[in-house]
Amino acid sequence: MPVGKGFETNPVKNLTPTPSLLPADDLIRQQSRAGRSLKRAGDVIFSLLVLVTCWPLFLFIAFLVKLTSPGPVFYVQERVGRNFSRFGCIKFRTMTIDADDKLTNVLASSPAMKEEFERDFKLRKDPRVTIIGKFLRRSSLDELPQFFNVLRGQMSLVGPRPIVEKELQRYGEFMEEVFSVRPGLTGLWQVSGRNNLSYAKRVKLDVSYARGRSFILDIEIILLTFGVLLLPMDRGAY
Repeated sequence: MPVGKGFETNPVKNLTPTPSLLPADDLIRQQSRAGRSLKRAGDVIFSLLVLVTCWPLFLFIAFLVKLTSPGPVFYVQERVGRNFSRFGCIKFRTMTIDADDKLTNVLASSPAMKEEFERDFKLRKDPRVTIIGKFLRRSSLDELPQFFNVLRGQMSLVGPRPIVEKELQRYGEFMEEVFSVRPGLTGLWQVSGRNNLSYAKRVKLDVSYARGRSFILDIEIILLTFGVLLLPMDRGAY
């Protein structure tokens, strides 16, 4: 079965075994220390390699962001990490600086967009996105600064999606399992259709990764991520 395929639309239905009754910190203590150390070493080495070799690209993107819209180069949003810790997830800014105020007005004036945002926490045709922001999102280049999050131990190269506080309720009784693992810069969601998937499928992908994570699976996801970045087709990034 291809990665990310064949999942049910209900994130709770047919998930076996039953949800763990242990809290995330107990689940973390049960994980293999050797496996966690190997994964962390890989995160640090790969992140340093990217940051050292790709700094000209970082500078070029920063220049384009500043050139095309006023405001800071980076956008930092609070996300939920392993064991429910909070951290500032870093991205290149892809929206106008008054994005929060604009969102309130957009949702108030469009019931359809309000429904879409409440369902997916994103808008396919978001009027707040800048010209260069559209390209950065489609190419996922806006997420390059997250290598700093990986280097700091807040994220991993591969893992569940880094989500905001309001999304926690969507995970229900599977929250503890998912958040016993560091969120990933990439993961099953990113290589399986991203925002083209229903939210229920996204949850199930995160649960599936938390339960079946392995070195081989991480390598497979990383290779598939390169394919997603290189092939010019709709991958659900917007």
